[in-house]
Amino acid sequence: MKSTFNQIAFVVIAFFFIQSCTVNNVTVDDSIEKYFKDKQVEGTFGMFDNSRGSFTIYNLDRFKQNFPPGESFMIFSKLVGVHTGKLASDTVQIDFNALNQLIGKDTLQFWVDSVKYGNKKWKQDSISISPDEQLGLIKRLYFKQLPFRSSVQEAIKKSLIVENNAQYQLAYQKTELISDNKKISWVIGWVEENRHVYPFVINYTSALDSDASAMSTALCKEILKHIGFFKGIM
Repeated sequence: MKSTFNQIAFVVIAFFFIQSCTVNNVTVDDSIEKYFKDKQVEGTFGMFDNSRGSFTIYNLDRFKQNFPPGESFMIFSKLVGVHTGKLASDTVQIDFNALNQLIGKDTLQFWVDSVKYGNKKWKQDSISISPDEQLGLIKRLYFKQLPFRSSVQEAIKKSLIVENNAQYQLAYQKTELISDNKKISWVIGWVEENRHVYPFVINYTSALDSDASAMSTALCKEILKHIGFFKGIM
């Protein structure tokens, strides 16, 4: 009886969560689906419009699911490394595993707990995070709201910029990893136009033989262009 009640309660809570988000500040944009379908991948996209306090999301179910972060965790571990002095600068060339070993498991676990990163289980084979949480992390980084020195957050922010011109600034980190015989890819960053910032995240699953790096770049540009960016009018 208790189990049945809990299941009903969960469904009711989930229903009202989705309804309130849709009505208040979340737009579910299914027109974005075609960019994933064209590449024969399953994915999700989320963006936060800071000026309006609203979200645009495609595939809300996947947006809330947890996935291994792969080297997207480097954003977090570089923040920890530079803040704690284990890493001299964000520009030091070091691979993912070496950086995490340099910082140390206990230090990483402390900051994972402090930031509430994903499921907070710091082990390379068990930590996971949702696109929703990734979006929150990159938003907090942009506005320097994470519990690291402001100068450290600013340095990591600058390291993510890939395009910067009179019309817009585009910054992101893209990464891919293999899980369950498939590739999982992340694109995490922001686009800024007319002094308005829009943090975003892309997450998708593709075949092992896919060129995920090129696909990530294409998806990022196509989706943002579809929404209206790169014209200096957003």
